[in-house]
Amino acid sequence: MNIEDRKARVAERRPRRVDRWRGGGPGRTFWTRGRVLASVAVLVAGLLAFPGLVPNTVGNLGSLLETFLPWAGLAVPVLMVLALLRRSATAMVSLVLPAAVWAAVFGDRTLPADRGAAHDLTVLQHNVSDENPDPGATARALAGAGADLIGLQELTPGARPVYEAVLMSGHPHHAVVGTVGLWSRHPLTDARPVDIRPAGVGGDWSRGLRATARTPSGDIAVYVAHLPSVRIRPPDGFGTGWRDESAAALGTAIAAERLDQVVLLGDLNSTLEDRGLAPVTSRMTPAEEGFGFSWPAAFPIARIDHVMTRAATPVSTWTLPATGSDHLPVAARVKL
Repeated sequence: MNIEDRKARVAERRPRRVDRWRGGGPGRTFWTRGRVLASVAVLVAGLLAFPGLVPNTVGNLGSLLETFLPWAGLAVPVLMVLALLRRSATAMVSLVLPAAVWAAVFGDRTLPADRGAAHDLTVLQHNVSDENPDPGATARALAGAGADLIGLQELTPGARPVYEAVLMSGHPHHAVVGTVGLWSRHPLTDARPVDIRPAGVGGDWSRGLRATARTPSGDIAVYVAHLPSVRIRPPDGFGTGWRDESAAALGTAIAAERLDQVVLLGDLNSTLEDRGLAPVTSRMTPAEEGFGFSWPAAFPIARIDHVMTRAATPVSTWTLPATGSDHLPVAARVKL
């Protein structure tokens, strides 16, 4: 083979290499490939904007999506990497849509908190864990948080005296029902159980409490609640039945509350986006500043511990450092 033949063969190969880089065939360009990635980007944007369209008829997939909805934004950088590898301008441009929707839905939670806003009460919510190895240390951390009201869940008979002894000096008024309790700087009256037990739960299950706190700004009804846990179990999927039933009972109790001003402190085993919590969130204003992921404490991925109000305004909220619990304490300032 002479030199001219070799040059001819090289010239024949070049367009093929360029075509392979451009798309591997006639008509394939930066703009015509990557349509599958672009479709996925549009789907992610749709799920972020309208998660309620995903039904709960199969494995409660809708509630599962809503529970971890903020994390759906991670699809954007993943799709970006795939679009770069695919060399697709169409896929890259399509990522603007899910990024914009995520920013519209969750962007305000990334703004810095205004901890200096005027408020009347500081409240604290914490599931202290019935397996807490050092309830004394947890109680001391809560006592030093500067809260006026402290709502606790998973109080065990053995740990309850520890919390009573440590919190007594700063919070001399308290009420305990079953495994939930309320400690207060201000006098408490009319403390009583709130029946949020699902129909299928037996035994001495009692996780709801209601009391009147007599604050300098007026009487407020304070609810402390611990809704049933949820589990992902095949083949049933995301098991939320008991929690949803308990949430409906809690919502009914709050709706019947005669005092105008209400504060709810609870481990609701649900996020604000989850439709299962609608009987409560439809009647209350949640303290939702920031993401405030509270569970699990080692690497929080969901906000399931909440402060909510009625006829009062949460002005700021934040999580406290980890205690011996698998939940983080959640604090909020409230304007009455």
